[in-house]
Amino acid sequence: MKHQATRRLFIVATLFIVTLLTSPPAQALPQVSDIDYQPVSVHVQRLREALQYLGQPVSDEIAKQLDQAAEAENNNEALEIIQEALDPLCLIDIQINPESRVKVQAGPAQRRLVQQGWSVFLIKVRNTASVTAPLKATSKQAESVSEATATEGRDRWLDLSMFGDRPLGKDLSGIGLEYRIIQLYSRDAGKRSAILSFDVGQGTQDLGFRSDVTLVFDCNAATPVTVHVRDENNKPTTASFVIRDAQQRIYPAQSKRLAPDFRFHPQIYRADGEQILLPTGKFTVTCRRGPEYLEQTQEIEVSDKPSTISYNLKRWVDPAALGWWSGDHHIHAAGCSHYAKPTEGVHAIDMMRHCLGEDLKIGANLTWGPCFDYQKQFFTGKDDPVSVYPYLLRYDIEVSGFGSGASGHLCLLRLKQQIPDGGDSKDHWPTLCLNTLRWAKKQGAVVGPAHTGWGLALEGRDLPNYKIPPFDGIGANEYIVDVTHKIEGPDKTLVPAVDFVSTVDTPYTWELNIWYHTLNCGFQTRISGETDFPCIFDERVGLGRAYVKIDGRLSYDAWCEGIRRGRAYVSDGSSHLMDFKVEDVEVGTDGSTLNLKTPGKVTATVNVAALLNETVEEGIKERPYSQKPYWHLERARVDGTREVPVEVIVNGYAVDKKTIVADGTSQEVTFEVPIEQSSWVALRIEASSHTNPIFVLVDNKPIRASRRSAEWCLKSVDRCWSQKERFIDKKEMKDAIAAYDHARETYKKIIAESKTP
Repeated sequence: MKHQATRRLFIVATLFIVTLLTSPPAQALPQVSDIDYQPVSVHVQRLREALQYLGQPVSDEIAKQLDQAAEAENNNEALEIIQEALDPLCLIDIQINPESRVKVQAGPAQRRLVQQGWSVFLIKVRNTASVTAPLKATSKQAESVSEATATEGRDRWLDLSMFGDRPLGKDLSGIGLEYRIIQLYSRDAGKRSAILSFDVGQGTQDLGFRSDVTLVFDCNAATPVTVHVRDENNKPTTASFVIRDAQQRIYPAQSKRLAPDFRFHPQIYRADGEQILLPTGKFTVTCRRGPEYLEQTQEIEVSDKPSTISYNLKRWVDPAALGWWSGDHHIHAAGCSHYAKPTEGVHAIDMMRHCLGEDLKIGANLTWGPCFDYQKQFFTGKDDPVSVYPYLLRYDIEVSGFGSGASGHLCLLRLKQQIPDGGDSKDHWPTLCLNTLRWAKKQGAVVGPAHTGWGLALEGRDLPNYKIPPFDGIGANEYIVDVTHKIEGPDKTLVPAVDFVSTVDTPYTWELNIWYHTLNCGFQTRISGETDFPCIFDERVGLGRAYVKIDGRLSYDAWCEGIRRGRAYVSDGSSHLMDFKVEDVEVGTDGSTLNLKTPGKVTATVNVAALLNETVEEGIKERPYSQKPYWHLERARVDGTREVPVEVIVNGYAVDKKTIVADGTSQEVTFEVPIEQSSWVALRIEASSHTNPIFVLVDNKPIRASRRSAEWCLKSVDRCWSQKERFIDKKEMKDAIAAYDHARETYKKIIAESKTP
């Protein structure tokens, strides 16, 4: 009998514990009132931004409730509306009492996790002590499996993370009511229990285990979904996929992705035959492969059984079929949005996947300041072994975060030697850009300033613009000096110190203004397209591109040579200016030079293709050029149409234009262009694509298109010196003074030779 009584007592106790663990939490959390609404309102806006960043935005219904709070008649009514909207999303409710003790209870949010996926929950914090320390969360079930015994390891099924990045920050704000974000990951499927503990610093745990809460979760098993994706030739390929559920949440969850998936992307990249793990439910899956392909969307329903999804991709344009090969000369495998630790960026295989998924033929993976000593191991002076023709990846250098970077970052392409003699890292480089260029050009590199517009800010959209910019940034600043120099090349002949300026990743007018002025002085610098991924733009590689015409087989060296010769156009990928010719001279051939004996008209032709959505993407065209997206075809749309103008530019000014329908079809456009003096001629679709120039020389005279441009350049040299002198090492000061004096004398000479005002 005694044993039976004990057994009955054990059963009752067990049922009681199970009931405690599995019963649903209370549906109403304690309310906060009688505090100021305004700081809570600001916090809630930041919370919404953080949830959006994590790919878990609040629903439209909740967003509407939160917006209504601002219209409440008084503080308490507004606070009540906010809590009514957000409390149902809370996994935990925390009270911090006036003695800073932390007391925890379960919240009403459904306790559902996804195997091999991250789930996002809110924590309600009622902060009566105005604590501003970080809110910390721990769990024995989330400790490292590697440090546990085999038996304990089976219990370490959870991972957790308090979201402390911008826009929320890691510390509590000190206001009486706020909501924090906790992220939970499940290794397993099925029911799992975890004890979650919270504190705001040593000694703040409540007595009697009230800073702990035990929760039981239903962990939904993930289902493998196999992707089949084929290109326009029905060959297996790689593409990007954006996967959203009915609440517009992103899968896999962005917040804890590791390479090759990047947490700052909504998309992932998968090759034909690879799998994606998804929970059961309905999803919208959007597939694209860079700007030259049409986007495709499917609705899928994932059950508990493996399934497949297939895409047969279609192009709207194929420049490579006509010999124009896309490339991005400025991407990074470390720094900015990339992971810095523990992997110190990502490896070539990860960046190659992204290039494949964006149909980017050439990727220049530039090692720079962050993680330099780790990333430098991948430089070989050759294509990386992950390259799969015609997709080629190579490591080169951006001088940024060291050396001459303060006077303007430099992209150094086609290097044979990665680091100058005298050291094995980034700490001994020249502080004068021109000296860095001298080192690079001796080995046959193709070189130019990065993110041209930084430091060259201008108001308005006029081109050319004759106001002197500040020259206080890291773009094409010292370029105004270096462009006047010729330096020693690999065979000891003199070559231009600068081959190109970078475009497409900074404001359109800022980039082109300095380039137009130096072209008007007779210098023949070309342009190339870049993204500066993932620093200026982290949406995807190849957001800014150069399309280079290659005769014969594509190679990285040949592509860079095409940039140097100007046999290229730049684009955001939405419009294309192929096969630009003036008379019988193709851009980038024969020095891009057409000789005329006397002034007269010339014929310019180009093969144009562009694609705009039939409906306007609101809010882009109206933005100042100083706001992203800096280059976007929508900026060129003729109001009320699907048309965009193709402009012919002579010496910086649009002298004629013709409109085309941007429906994706290719067409030839012809201009009759009057040439009154030696001039440069180019074509553009505003803020979307731009050709390199063809130089039309009359009576073999140099281009001296504008005295005013030369005067602008001379004044800019002095402005640049006033900003950059302080960054030059004493050992290079003599070189710097000589370099700037040479530029001044050169521009003075050009002013004297220029008749056109």
